[in-house]
Amino acid sequence: MTNRSLAEWLELLEQRHPCEIDLGVERVAEVWQRYKTHQSVIGEVGRSKLITVAGTNGKGSCVATMQSLLLAHDYSVGSFTSPHFQHYNERICINGSMVDDQQIVSAFEIIERLREQISLTYFEFNALAALIIFSRSDLDVVLLEVGLGGRLDAINIIDCDIAVVTSIDLDHQQWLGDTRSKIAKEKLGIARAGRPLIIGEINHPDGFDDLVKETQAQAIWIGRDFNFTENNQYFSIQPKLHSQNSDFATLDNLTNQGLLAVNKTIALQALISLGCNLDTDSCRIALNNAAVMGRHQSLSYQSVPVILDVAHNPAAAAVLADKLTPQQGKIVAVAAVLEDKDWSSMVAQLNPAIDYWHIAELTGISRAAKGQSLLKLLYNNGIEGTLSDTVEQAFQSAIAKAGKTGKVVVFGSFHTVAAVLDFISMEVSSE
Repeated sequence: MTNRSLAEWLELLEQRHPCEIDLGVERVAEVWQRYKTHQSVIGEVGRSKLITVAGTNGKGSCVATMQSLLLAHDYSVGSFTSPHFQHYNERICINGSMVDDQQIVSAFEIIERLREQISLTYFEFNALAALIIFSRSDLDVVLLEVGLGGRLDAINIIDCDIAVVTSIDLDHQQWLGDTRSKIAKEKLGIARAGRPLIIGEINHPDGFDDLVKETQAQAIWIGRDFNFTENNQYFSIQPKLHSQNSDFATLDNLTNQGLLAVNKTIALQALISLGCNLDTDSCRIALNNAAVMGRHQSLSYQSVPVILDVAHNPAAAAVLADKLTPQQGKIVAVAAVLEDKDWSSMVAQLNPAIDYWHIAELTGISRAAKGQSLLKLLYNNGIEGTLSDTVEQAFQSAIAKAGKTGKVVVFGSFHTVAAVLDFISMEVSSE
């Protein structure tokens, strides 16, 4: 077999399958079954307990919070997320650290041998590699973030112990359906009969209760079975408890900044429902320190405050706008999106909080929305904005526009945030 580097593997996988998104579990399930049979894997992924997380928004934040909680209680944990920002290895972590290139390459080589004539997408190779690495690592808990939807996503080949649905809103309608009810049905496809299903969506779409009943899962509802309350800079959680966690009926004095309180609440409830032995002090520290790259991430560049947020649909834009509203000083946006995104609705949500827009077109991305189209919508709505050739140029212009008293917010896509993170990293390394 060819001795490829990780970079060579990734270049090959990006080009091999006829389409980037090819929903369906049959192909990837067949390869996974071959691996389990060949390696005599007991259980789904060794002895690990498994939590699968789906949702329009909040998946990555929920996984990051669960990882923080588990590590604070000395559980060993694997996490699979996507996409990545700067390094592909970010997608597969063990105990909070990225796995190295060789572990991924080794898993890819196994998949290549086992797949024979089965064609797999980039994401399917990615998911299988994560499962192989986790199966070899003797972990207490494995956290699996769904890539797209749920029912037909590659991750759904796994029968999880706990299913989590963080939120349900319009996004990826081309693949998931054009109503919240249709999207809900796809996301609920990760639930398993007789096993806990954590529901984090508060605003239920039409027919949602019936859809949940059809799963035959043990539904645990936010707002019914567990909840959270916010009070300015703090929040508290009222979980649905198991006997081993009966020492805290309410977990209070939690800092309401960074990741959303709702996603931290969902994460805690998922681990309680899994039967993890948790204590209040460790939970409080972990919840207050939980963070994830690109989710309302704050940093500074040339003494200008910068917020990085992967908000890429109207629901996420509304949340970002709510967080920006209390900010003082001029707020300058840097935005670039994919062509299937509802740019008009995103602008409508965010424009009241933004003073000036710097628009760019994502370079090297086949699904990128045209920069001129994004700018045209701004102008047609009487909104001031400027089009740059690249996200990096847009960011530099925004920093200059913000001046000493302003703030820059970067959003619209993982690709947008990644471009700025890479730019800042290169600037720092060259100093």
